[in-house]
Amino acid sequence: MRQALLTAPEHIEFREVPDLTPAQLKDHDILIRIHKIGICGSEIHSYHGEHPATFYPVVQGHEYAGIVVAVGQKVSACKPGDKVTARPQLVCGKCGPCRRGQYNVCEHLRVQAFQANGAAQDYFIVQEDRVVRLPDTMSLEFGAMIEPVAVGAHAVSRAGDLSGRNVVVSGAGTIGNLVAQFARAKGARKVLVTDISDYRLEIARRCGITETLNVTTTPLEEGVRKVFGEEGFQVGFEVAGVESSIRSLMASIEKGSTIVVVAVFARDPTLSMFHLGEHELMLVGTMMYRHEDYLTAVEEVSAGRILLEPLITDRFAFGEYDTAYRHIAKNREKCMKVMIDLEK
Repeated sequence: MRQALLTAPEHIEFREVPDLTPAQLKDHDILIRIHKIGICGSEIHSYHGEHPATFYPVVQGHEYAGIVVAVGQKVSACKPGDKVTARPQLVCGKCGPCRRGQYNVCEHLRVQAFQANGAAQDYFIVQEDRVVRLPDTMSLEFGAMIEPVAVGAHAVSRAGDLSGRNVVVSGAGTIGNLVAQFARAKGARKVLVTDISDYRLEIARRCGITETLNVTTTPLEEGVRKVFGEEGFQVGFEVAGVESSIRSLMASIEKGSTIVVVAVFARDPTLSMFHLGEHELMLVGTMMYRHEDYLTAVEEVSAGRILLEPLITDRFAFGEYDTAYRHIAKNREKCMKVMIDLEK
């Protein structure tokens, strides 16, 4: 079978390796024929040698969907022929976070495609506890996007009940878009998404986020007044990963409110701890997702409350993996979700 291996920054090597077969399955294993893979923003950092926790060489792919080929003798979650996706988290199950159910921050967490081999190959074996069955009516492209949708689901859950609260999402890339959609789906009164790209803001509007703001032409504080009036906003999501973004959120949000930091910052921002304390703000982190977030993601996409089609901007064949990364580097503003098709 084919396998796409990132052997060093900006170098993908294609290999032929032995097929995985049903005979290799343990009792709770599932053999999947991989059909679609989404390229993640973190993988783009890995490709360019900018991800501090990527171990080379490593097989690509942690946003994926495929068809079940065979299952172990004790598997009950799915059957051959089912459409599935799976969480890429490998956890110890024994540390403090794991014991209290926060395995997404396992002390020994390894993520496939970063610290362990991913699914960029024709066949892949996954343990039953990480597999999520997809509806028969869901496309495999949408199935491959359940992973980033789950990121949005988990991030929004970190802010608590959004009912009747106004929300600002800073950053309209794929994850910011999905966070904004989830905030709306979970009952936020109004949602404003901001960015420096009119293109990404247009994609947000196509996904149903009607209030958008380009902060290069209108300062956030002014935009907030126009959209929310005297109500202001009570929840902010930082998904841009730049200092000016989080500082603006802190300066504009209502006192006693919550900011969830979703983005990975390439450089630590300088923030006013005095302002944080005096305004009694809650600065909250979020890390990946848990299984329930995957289930929520499938439910919300299936119900049409989370729209995905406008986010898929480019498609490449499996043999064009390297070309896909180079295309993203040249077209950063207009590349949202890039898909790899193993059937081409």
